[in-house]
Parts: sequence; C-alpha cells; structure tokens
Amino acid sequence: MKKKIISLIIAGSLMALSLTGCGASGADTAESNSGSLALAGSTSMEKLCEAMSESFMAENPDITVTVEYTGSGAGLESLAAGSVDIGNASRAIKEEESSQGIVENIVALDGIAVITDKENTVEDLTTEDLAKVYTGEITNWEELGGEDESIVPIGREAGSGTRDAFEELIEVADNCSYSQELDSTGAVLAKVASTPGAIGYVSLDVVDDTVTGLKLNGVEPTEEEILAGNYVLQRPFVMATMGEISEQNEQVQAWFDYINSDAGKEVIKKVGLIIPN
Repeated sequence: MKKKIISLIIAGSLMALSLTGCGASGADTAESNSGSLALAGSTSMEKLCEAMSESFMAENPDITVTVEYTGSGAGLESLAAGSVDIGNASRAIKEEESSQGIVENIVALDGIAVITDKENTVEDLTTEDLAKVYTGEITNWEELGGEDESIVPIGREAGSGTRDAFEELIEVADNCSYSQELDSTGAVLAKVASTPGAIGYVSLDVVDDTVTGLKLNGVEPTEEEILAGNYVLQRPFVMATMGEISEQNEQVQAWFDYINSDAGKEVIKKVGLIIPN
C-alpha cells in the first residue's frame, strides 16, 4: 500500500512538471510571434501610415503598430533618442541627421500641390512667381492675372517636412512671409478652402474638391509628370531607421518586407502616392 502511494505521488509530480513545461513553451511561442512597432513624424504621411498599418496588422495580427503625427523634425528626433523604431519624414534626410546614424529609406514619392480657394480665377503660376508670392514681393492676385484681391499666403510651421521641401524646391528657405503657419496638412487645406485670396501648399494625395489645385510652369502634378521630373514640387516620403534595415529587429524588418511586397505597393498606389523607381 505504501509503495502504491509513493508511486501515485511521483506520477502526480511528473504530470505537474509536464504541464508546467507545456505552459512555458506556449508563452515562448506567443512572445516570439508578437511585438510592437512605433512610428512618429510627418503629418503629411498620415494617410499612408494609417492605410499601411491597417493592412500590415491584418497580415501580422500579433504585431501592434502605433503611429504619432508630430512633424518630420520631431519624428526624426524621437528616432535618434530611441523612443520610436521608425521616424517618418516628408523630405530628404539632412546631413546633420545622417551623421547621427539615421538612414533614409524612401518608400514613396509625393507631389506638393499648390492650392487656392475655389473662387480664385488663376490656374497656373511660374515657379518664380510662386517664390515672389511667398517672399512678399507679389501681394495681389491682379499681378498674376487674377482679380484685384490681396494674396493670403498660408504655410506650415517650422520643422514641417512639407515646409522644408517646399521652401527648398522654390529656393526661398528662411525667407518666406506667411499670413499663417499651421501645424498639419489638413489644417492648411481647410484654411485655404475657407479664406478668400488664400494660397497654400499640401501633399498632393489630400487635395479634394474644396480647393483648386494650380499648375506650375504649365505642368499638372500627376504621377507621369512627377516620375518624368517635369513637375518641380515633388519630395520623398521617408521611413527612417537608426542604421540599415538589416540591422533592425524582426518587427521593423517585417514592416519593410511588407511595404516592398505587392500588397504594400498596392497600398501606396491606393492612397495616391507614387512608387519610386
């Protein structure tokens, strides 16, 4: 009887160890197939990031993606500080940023559209005239073939990737005179739409029928014209990393693998952006 009791105790102990082992194995497996991915930066990239995150998480349900829209400069600062995995910038990476180890990964191309309120009769501007508008040399639409109406230049806040790209491309960096500086693409779109005489610049993919998009030098901002290099206001959408992609964790590598897949490229096209050659 005593031997039987001892045998039962040993069997019970072995079973408990077996169950504990199974539990640990399951936890390890769950951990290896899950994780998080944090991005921060450009407000112009919101449409792309929201669509890409949704599609990516549908294919990778154990990876949680979070994105904050803090502006290109702030996003790259967060990346350098190690608080996010990816810094989104709607402009090229600057030399002082790359010297910190930040690597530029271009995922899409975007046109910067110049927009006016719907009542404006001007349809086309030269790059030179656009520069004069934003430096305050031209202040009335009549000087550009429009109505006798004061021009209201709207732009983005300092540190915005859209502003940096726009000012650099028309060669007016740090020399602009804005009526208002707003902190998001959507805010610029809404302000221009509701302000008589306003002009502004936004990411091409957000332009809708509340505003009028202008030609520049007779060229419309289309995919064909951007890829051909004929439309001057174009910029990269960058998802920057600290070091090369191959040096990143599994979640970051999975993210870029998805972006470069057929499914990821389809997302880029659907939000109105251009896949770089």
